[in-house]
Amino acid sequence: MNRQARMDPELEAALAHAAPLFDEESELATQRLAVIEAFERMGGPARAPRIVRVPRATGAGDIELRIYAPTAGHSPTPALYTIHGGGYVMGSAAMMDAENWRLAEDNEATVVAVDYRLAPEVTFPEPLEDCYTGLVWVFENASWLSIDASRIAVMGESAGGGLAAAVTLFARDSDEIRPAAQVLLYPMLDHRTAAASALDTSDRGPMEWVTTLARFGWRALRGSYALDDDRAGYFSPSLATELAGLPPTFLAVGALDLFVEEDIAYALSLLRAGVSVECHVYPGAVHGFDKFRHTSVAQQLDEDRRRALSRWFRRSFGDTP
Repeated sequence: MNRQARMDPELEAALAHAAPLFDEESELATQRLAVIEAFERMGGPARAPRIVRVPRATGAGDIELRIYAPTAGHSPTPALYTIHGGGYVMGSAAMMDAENWRLAEDNEATVVAVDYRLAPEVTFPEPLEDCYTGLVWVFENASWLSIDASRIAVMGESAGGGLAAAVTLFARDSDEIRPAAQVLLYPMLDHRTAAASALDTSDRGPMEWVTTLARFGWRALRGSYALDDDRAGYFSPSLATELAGLPPTFLAVGALDLFVEEDIAYALSLLRAGVSVECHVYPGAVHGFDKFRHTSVAQQLDEDRRRALSRWFRRSFGDTP
């Protein structure tokens, strides 16, 4: 059965009417602007969040954090620390404002989004350092933010999912902070996927992430990093050799996503290491399918994630799931 026949009918109809999101021929600056504008259109109007700026340890300017506090819920709230996608080379925290407000209200949790620096202007490990520095700040300022530090989950999508996995690995190894969970949405985890010559993504639509874009993103992030030290798993989490001790994990990916095999492999590796994993592979779903919120499969992901977060956040208080 060909790929078109396997696609979810609602998603297929939505994609047929969607404007192109990724254009491999555009200059990076043009592509960045197009992606931000497209995400803002899909998200709809959103009120402004609170913004704080956190100094980088290196002294190279500040990191912007965008904070979305729910109107309901008990204080202190649980928190979601979110990392936007964009192939490591595009996107912004601001383009997720509408979605992050929904996350805050739906989960009665404070959402904190980090605006990390992009490749190729900066390369590994600087985007990771931005994300980790921001997360440490949230833990250290949990009381001021009315957040319960025992209930902070890290979440990311696509490249942001790769960074979320890397940040969680780094947090475990540094033993400085301890996230309660990680939520990985179709994460970009394995730099080897983009290099696999057998992959054919020529039949993917204008809204989808393809091999050439993934290859560019990994190359831009890597820069001169030689993959010859013990940081390889922070660069490409699928290379991590020790996964024991990581927090409970929710991983979701579409069955037609470029990253489906690497994501399933990572979930299996986590399970073998004794990590609690909830893994969903959504039939007929493509990369970024959750952005089409009116479709049943996107709504199913929302519900699955909400239930997982609710279970984890209750458990942190010792309640029965």
